[in-house]
Amino acid sequence: MTFKRIPISIATLLLAAGCSSTTASINPTKYDKMNCPELNNAVGETATDISRTAIARGEVANTSVPNWLLGGERVKTVVANRESARIERLQQQQQVIVATRSQRCPSAH
Repeated sequence: MTFKRIPISIATLLLAAGCSSTTASINPTKYDKMNCPELNNAVGETATDISRTAIARGEVANTSVPNWLLGGERVKTVVANRESARIERLQQQQQVIVATRSQRCPSAH
């Protein structure tokens, strides 16, 4: 049973490596059109995405890769680094949302 889980974990790592986008740009004008409840919701959604990504990064970092799987550790490192970059991008996005909310919503001060 252990051998079946290892390839599935590696396959998941490979898929995650291909699906992570680290080049998405942050568009502050998108948030200028939102009202205060929408901005609050966007902050919450971004926080959830940050947490979810951090959990995934931790799971990747703690994955045990067998020695016979060539390049497995390298893939694991690449995926963890992409997740870290995604977290940084989400944190920047959240800062933009919070700044917009602070300017527009009196209850956010």
